[in-house]
Amino acid sequence: MSDQHSRTFDAVVIGAGFAGLYALYKLRKMGLSVKVFEAGNGVGGTWYWNRYPGARCDVESMEYSYSFDPELEQEWIWPDKYSKQADILKYANHVAERFNLMKDIEFETRIKSAFYERESNTWRIKTAKGRKVVAQFCVMAVGNLSTPRVPDFKGIDNFKGDWYHSGLWPKEEVNFSGKRVGIIGTGSTAIQIIPQVAKKAKHLHIFQRTANYSLPARNGPLAEEKRAIHKKKYRELRKQAYSTPFGIAGYPPPEKGAFEATPKEREAKYHQKWDEGGTISYLFSYNDLLLSEKSNETASDFVRERIREIVKDPETAELLCPNDHPIGTKRICLDSGYYETFNRYNVALVDVRSAPIEEITPFGLRTAREEFELDSIIFATGFDAMTGAILEMNIRTSDGLDMKDKWKDGPKTYLGIMIAGFPNMFVITGPGSPGVKSQMILSIEQHTDWITGCIANMLVNGITRAEAELEAEAKWTEHVNEVANSTLYPQANSWYVGANIPGKPRIFMPYVGGVEAYKKICDEVVAKGYEGIQLAP
Repeated sequence: MSDQHSRTFDAVVIGAGFAGLYALYKLRKMGLSVKVFEAGNGVGGTWYWNRYPGARCDVESMEYSYSFDPELEQEWIWPDKYSKQADILKYANHVAERFNLMKDIEFETRIKSAFYERESNTWRIKTAKGRKVVAQFCVMAVGNLSTPRVPDFKGIDNFKGDWYHSGLWPKEEVNFSGKRVGIIGTGSTAIQIIPQVAKKAKHLHIFQRTANYSLPARNGPLAEEKRAIHKKKYRELRKQAYSTPFGIAGYPPPEKGAFEATPKEREAKYHQKWDEGGTISYLFSYNDLLLSEKSNETASDFVRERIREIVKDPETAELLCPNDHPIGTKRICLDSGYYETFNRYNVALVDVRSAPIEEITPFGLRTAREEFELDSIIFATGFDAMTGAILEMNIRTSDGLDMKDKWKDGPKTYLGIMIAGFPNMFVITGPGSPGVKSQMILSIEQHTDWITGCIANMLVNGITRAEAELEAEAKWTEHVNEVANSTLYPQANSWYVGANIPGKPRIFMPYVGGVEAYKKICDEVVAKGYEGIQLAP
């Protein structure tokens, strides 16, 4: 196909992670012609790029999977309680092959721009290689954590060793044996990497700016009996998941607040949850842990006490105790032996809050206090979350709207699915939806079902254009913030508010009203004839 000629499709989907695969499956089932573009050379999205040592999901395997095909969920066997990256990637490939999705995906193709032309009511998509395609519908399945942030440390280009970003990990195994390694960051990714690298490295320096709460995963092989019980009740559990805050079944919501229990009862409850492992279980100790500072402090204190108990050096233990945010207001990390790693002879924690990193030197790294000689550096510095992947593209319309302009003060969406002024463009798990605060695959399915339902309604009724109304978008954005402000979430400098990206506008991005409340709202919008959306013939 020559550069001058554009191919036309009914829909273009950007991204071939779990969202892109399911969108392709659904749209194709409707009889539409679909093209999916993917920057990587394989499916899997997050699980394609994040191959770092110790990469695992923090949602239990039996939950973190597609529910749209009962046969698929019965035949697939998850080996562990929490799946490792390689198993999730294998699953994504299995799904793509089982439903013959590969033939409509173009790999190693980044999208440079998307331009909506009102007169022809089409999206004109241009790839980085200069290819052009035209489609009536544009579906953004770009993911929330898909734009790795490599910090612009002075001297990074002069480093003579090897450096890696956790979100752009090489496919081949990296051998850290006998090396002096530095890892920058102690968020959820670093917490998974650190115990693995510590076993191999000659020495591991961990550079921490902010301590995070981490809970034990208590991971292990999934017992056949447990798997069989879950599979027997799969349909019922899937349905149940939609009536929970996080979209995860099997955890009955707590009925009382932390101070409705005696101190002794509280202590016993937290111990039980700690021994059980997992984040939802712990947050579900009491019903006011994300609403009351006083209640939250009891749960936060308990974890800090465990850290002091595990980590033998008192000074290191105190540095690892988070004290700048209530537990749960940043994504709680899950670990296997994280705190124990700091008892190893070859591991040192460096506090870069009191003495920041000044530059990467040819042979290591220098803080305001001292210099470190390193052979390898790992940047576990996170992502430009939730908006990065959309804003990387040049998205504009013939009316003169530019997405970068539109979102310059933070993202505004209607339901996290549509953006006023950008007709026939849909976002799967966008800002303003529960996405990252839920079981992602459940939210992906719920969004995609809603989007394909909207498109089906358009086709049946001879409607060619769906466009979110500005007023509906403003009201929704206000509601998202109102709900967040009624909780403790905004107290944390988290990536939920873009705090990890210098200069990014601070606005609370996910919807934290819970999956159940959110789904009800989405269903009501449909029941009221797509309220808040202009449907034009």
